[in-house]
Order: sequence, then structure tokens, then C-alpha cells
Amino acid sequence: MHPLDHLRLTCTRRHFFGLTGTGLGAAAFASAAKLDGLPHHEPTAKHVIFLHQSGGPSQMDLFDYKPKLKSLQGAELPESVRMGQRITGMTSGQGTLPVASSMFRFAQHGQCGAWISELLPHTAKVADDIAIIKTMHTEAINHDPAITFIQTGSQQPGRPSMGAWVSYGIGSENENLPVFVVLISQANGLNVDQPLFSRLWSNGFLPSNHQGVRFRGGREPVLHLEDPPGLSRETRRQMLDAISRINRLRSEAFHDPEIETRIAQYEMAFRMQTSVPELMDLSKEPEKTFELYGSDSRKPGTYAFNCLMARRLIERGVRFVQLYHRGWDQHADLPRDLALQCRGTDQASAALVMDLKQRGLLKQTLVVWGGEFGRTVYCQGKLTEANYGRDHHPRNFAMWLAGGGVKGGLTLGETDDFSYNIVADGVHVHDLQATILHCLGIDHKRLTFKFQGRHFRLTDIHGELVKKVLR
Repeated sequence: MHPLDHLRLTCTRRHFFGLTGTGLGAAAFASAAKLDGLPHHEPTAKHVIFLHQSGGPSQMDLFDYKPKLKSLQGAELPESVRMGQRITGMTSGQGTLPVASSMFRFAQHGQCGAWISELLPHTAKVADDIAIIKTMHTEAINHDPAITFIQTGSQQPGRPSMGAWVSYGIGSENENLPVFVVLISQANGLNVDQPLFSRLWSNGFLPSNHQGVRFRGGREPVLHLEDPPGLSRETRRQMLDAISRINRLRSEAFHDPEIETRIAQYEMAFRMQTSVPELMDLSKEPEKTFELYGSDSRKPGTYAFNCLMARRLIERGVRFVQLYHRGWDQHADLPRDLALQCRGTDQASAALVMDLKQRGLLKQTLVVWGGEFGRTVYCQGKLTEANYGRDHHPRNFAMWLAGGGVKGGLTLGETDDFSYNIVADGVHVHDLQATILHCLGIDHKRLTFKFQGRHFRLTDIHGELVKKVLR
């Protein structure tokens, strides 16, 4: 064969792979074996459930209690606090930056005495099981780079997501389900939300079998998984065997690792035709489970349903479950929309911790809750007695962790009286990522992949363990 014919064939095949990289092709990821030498140390967690609250929950309305702000309501934010720090274009043109104190009550909860807002009564019940970090900080001030940063370790698109790194490093415990699963739910507030892009759960430059697999609500959780009408299971098996033989011939000819990946993906899809319906069948869940998570847990696609599904996934050996819940971007009407968001998520978030604990799964499952940044103490738009909005704030925000080797009943970090700057125990996004990997038995400095002549890692050249939250 002429060399150009080989090139044409190779390009055509890679083009075909690209076209089949969605739906069934993207969903049918093989269970990856762990890398040699991993885990680097004894893990405290086998699984991660990351409850990403997309948009930036307001820390001073939820976890960072600032009672002194009541006396400063409507006053101009002091320059000594802001110190010329960057603000977004949405408020940079405002004539004033008036302080908006939280209109919600706080109380101490649990034996640990954690301060938690009245908006989170269910989370308050698990105060002794969670570690609240009040001093998270990031480098991005707008949604897209900030959420890309917390999910991939870089503000620039194209890097592997955290779940993909975990898949690459330690693989799966179940050959019948993906290593890394993504679930998305919509806002409970009324304001329009920013989009979520599939590159947030991408494999980046890692092999494609490490990409996250999105499970959707409704009758078909994984696109194109079901056989077409009239196609029997036996015929499907024969088709896959024939395709596999052809693919192996091409693999021997071109030594393209993506061909082997596709072979494994088709096999995974075949097995998922049995495992996914069993996973999604909630008929054997007791009534008390639905009471624990709330009535929405019966409705596919809701946050409560996805939290319940996350527990079922890790029970079956899925390594990394990534939930995204839209709607935390309260630039206006914060009192109304934040209350709606919390009403739609608080019970299920706490129920997940309780459910895992009573099943003996919390010790081996790390649960992470939080967004990509926080909100400003100053009001965006008009400040009134009953209403205010808040802009993006990357300098400090709140997250919580539970299980998987994390100390419960801990509140880490101190911010100033305006919840604007960190005073003690700051935790950078790379520090959080390093700590999550550590709980899984991974040294973040040693989990690398060579791409374009450089060894990359999730935490780039940064990241320190947050030892104070670890047992």
C-alpha cells in the first residue's frame, strides 16, 4: 500500500473515533487498572463524591458568621479592606460598594459548636461529621476559569479533570460501571444560570477511557446504550466480536492506543446494558431512604435523586462521582434565590452523609461540598432592607468535607470582619486537590503524565496538604 493510503486510512479512522466519542462511545469506558506503584501510601478513602455547587455560594450567608456587619449595614467598604483588589466589571462601575450584612440568623450546632446559617438546618444536624473550611481561595474571578480551575487545576481549558486523574491513577473496583460518573441537576432559584461544559469532566490529554461519563435523568440515563428494536442480545454479541476482530487487526497495523480503548469501551457498553438498569432501579430502596433524602429523591434529574444515586454508585465500586448543581450565582435577589437553593439541596446533602455513615461507607468515602468561589460582602445593585445581591469573590469562600479520613466537627480558618480577606489558615484550590488525592492514597506530586515534552499533574507545581483537616 502506498504511504499516503496508510495516512488517509489512519486519519479516517481517527475521525471516526472522534465522531463516536459521544453518547454510547463516550459512556462505554473500560474499568482502568491502577498504575504501578499506586497507592503511594495507605488510603483513607476509596471513593470521592464531589457535590459542586456551581455559581459560588455566599459564605457569609451560610458558614462565615459576621455579626459585626449589622452595625455597618450600608456603609462603604473601607479601602483598607479591599486594598485595591480586583473586582468584576459587573460592580467596578458602581459609584459605591455598600456593605450588605446577612439577613439570615446563625446558631452554633453539634458538640463542635459550628456556626451554621438557618438556611441549612439539615447540614446543621451533621455538624460533628463535617470539616468546614472558611478560608478557601482561588485565582479566578469569573465562573468559567474558576470552575475549570477547581475541576482541572488550570484556568485554561484542556487539562484532565480531577476525576480523570483519579481514574488514571487508581482505576475502578467494578468492571461493569465507569470509573468516573457525572450527574447534573438544575437550579432551584429563579435566576438564569451560567452553562456547564463537558470539558469539565474531560480526560484532557490522558487516554480517553478516563473521561467522565454523564448519567442523565429520565428513561435513558446513558445515551445510545440500549440495542435498537429487533436486535437480540446474541446478535449484538456477534457484532461486537466481529468489530473487535477488525479493530485488533488495525491496532496491530497502526499501534494506536485509542483502538484498544475503543475495544474496551464497546465491551463496557455491553456490560452496562445490564448494570445500568439495575443501578437506576430504586424499587428495592426502603421508604425511609426517600424520607431521609426528601421527596425529590424519587424524581430522576433532581439534586436529591443524584445524591441518592451517588451513594448507589459508590456502593457498586465507582471511584469518583461528580455532581454539579446549578444556580448559586446570586448577583441580585439573593435572599429569595439563596433560600430556594438551600431548600432544594440542604436535606439531600446532609442525607448523603447520614446515609453513608449508617451503612458504614462514610469512612471510605470522601464527600466534598462547595463552589468555585464565594460572594462579596458589598452589595451588587441597589441595597434595600429586604433585598441585596453579591458579586463574585475569589479571595475567600467556604467548603466542607466529610468522611474518608477527614476530621469531623472541625472549622478551619479565620477571615476578617468583612469576610473579605483571610486572616489565618488559608487553603488554596491546589491544596484542596492535593488533599483529596492524598485521602485516596495518591501523592499529588508523583501522579504525573508526560504530554508535549512536559510532565503534568493536577496541582501543576503547587499544592500543600491541608493537614489540619486530616485524621
